[in-house]
Amino acid sequence: MSKAGSGSVIMRWRSLVFSASLSALLFAFPIEASRASGNFAELAEQLSPAVVNISISQVIAPQSLEIPGIPEDSPLNNFFDEFFEQQMKAGPQRVQSLGSGFLIDPSGVVITNNHVIEGADSIEITFTDGKTLPATLVGSDPKTDLAVLRVESDEALPYVGFGDSDKLRVGDWVMAIGNPFGLGGSVTAGIVSALNRDIHAGNYDDFIQTDAAINRGNSGGPLFNLDGEVVGVNSAIISPSGASVGIGFAVPASTAKPVVEQLLKYGETRRGWIGVRIQTVTPDIAESVGLGPVRGALIAGLTEGGPAAAAGLQPGDVVLAFDRHPIATMRDLPRIVAAAEIGSTVELQIFRDGETLTRRIEIAQLTDDVEARSKVSP
Repeated sequence: MSKAGSGSVIMRWRSLVFSASLSALLFAFPIEASRASGNFAELAEQLSPAVVNISISQVIAPQSLEIPGIPEDSPLNNFFDEFFEQQMKAGPQRVQSLGSGFLIDPSGVVITNNHVIEGADSIEITFTDGKTLPATLVGSDPKTDLAVLRVESDEALPYVGFGDSDKLRVGDWVMAIGNPFGLGGSVTAGIVSALNRDIHAGNYDDFIQTDAAINRGNSGGPLFNLDGEVVGVNSAIISPSGASVGIGFAVPASTAKPVVEQLLKYGETRRGWIGVRIQTVTPDIAESVGLGPVRGALIAGLTEGGPAAAAGLQPGDVVLAFDRHPIATMRDLPRIVAAAEIGSTVELQIFRDGETLTRRIEIAQLTDDVEARSKVSP
């Protein structure tokens, strides 16, 4: 959870229900959904069977907490000390949580958010007809807040397909289906309010913003276009109250599809890495180096022995294009590098000392060890 604006908070959560003691088919589109010109009733009827409620259970060990803002001599301290002491004596507590998901394969592949299932001891999904099945975790990616589950069924299951989120325009109609506050099968509609939003959740932020109501428990559910295709995975909201105020965010399908493919294939994500630390090109920087229009990503540092150093890149270089993809802003580069094929060699266009140069660079794999050791990205 991080602050975003005056009194507003970016929230990524699943709906919590505490125990009494604590109070190759990815792109297929099987469901025939005609373009409804705003008739969301037809879309909801056709698509809802592929959207599921996700329930997790986990055991949380009790821990002592300090309540901020209470003076040391306040009698409230004794009350809270006694409360937390009772909790510690009670031992571990079982917590149940609710979220949303959707199937992309008739064999039982389910997509949801990582934060919905993180730390789960057991996972169950419930369909619109009330049928409940246990699910197992195939893999998850905290960096994009995505997870893939699998359920086993004797019969083919309803499923939906990903659409092309790159074709979305601000003002396009979208529809969300999910499990807000445990009210499964809830349908909300709105428009695309903005694209390519950076909400400071990570290096790969590229969110779709929508005013379709998204609340607690909607996390992991699909955001559909009017062709009935999944164009986003609902993930977060900005709200001063914790409830929807019309500012919701979804992971775009263009980000989700390759992550899901890798999780299905490897059980983990495999991202490209070139070993640079980058920063924003400001108007002052662009003017000082003679770049002209503000664009690109400024290289602030290199990892010793990394691909960028081996390719002859230097601090102060401005990356203008990567594998023929223009780099408009700094945050474009991490996403494009991450999606590059590991082991491949690509062309990098840089601006240095008033000249535009081309360098060839080999893509390495980003690992947790490399990331922790170098502390640079991408």
